[in-house]
Amino acid sequence: MSRASDHAYDELRRRILSGELPPGTQLKEEELATLCGVSRTPVREAIRRLEADLFVRRTDSQRSFVEEWTLDDIEEVFILRGMLEGYAARRAALRAEPQHIARLEETNRALHAVLSADDLDVDAYLKTNADFHSLILEIAASERLASLLSRMVLQPVVQQTAMAYSREQLWRSFDEHAGITAAFAARDPDWAEALMVAHIRRSLHARLKPLT
Repeated sequence: MSRASDHAYDELRRRILSGELPPGTQLKEEELATLCGVSRTPVREAIRRLEADLFVRRTDSQRSFVEEWTLDDIEEVFILRGMLEGYAARRAALRAEPQHIARLEETNRALHAVLSADDLDVDAYLKTNADFHSLILEIAASERLASLLSRMVLQPVVQQTAMAYSREQLWRSFDEHAGITAAFAARDPDWAEALMVAHIRRSLHARLKPLT
């Protein structure tokens, strides 16, 4: 892929995740080329990649739209994510070494610092939260699992969930991270998996609540 195509892809994905390009928006190549500061060809390539990543759907008439999500779609994504991340936690609990536990604890301390600040930096929270989950995948040591999960975690309905959390909900998520870390330290795969599935399940209900 060209650098221009990568730029267009990153820019359009960012705007979809932020809601600047809301669900149902038609993606017109000429307008997007101007928006991204590139020609139409890189935009066309970027739209194909976004379609493959389930951010965009193409109609029978070959028009492209930002994907719209039904309640069933949202629930399915979170259920699949829970299954995959639960399995990742199980694998990680059996493989975690003291240095891994130390890194998870360090990440949790960083989350605590973000949440304790007077002004909540949501971007910093999202990044540190992603670091925690990425570290679990690293410990689980499965490229197939990492590839499958990346498609789930990067879906707009997942990314936008934490953005809508209250500080109280973020603290609850932090406490769950601490519990998962404790399960790893105890090398208890059943406990780790159960906590992770519950963690993702709570995220699902937080995402569904404003929609029902």
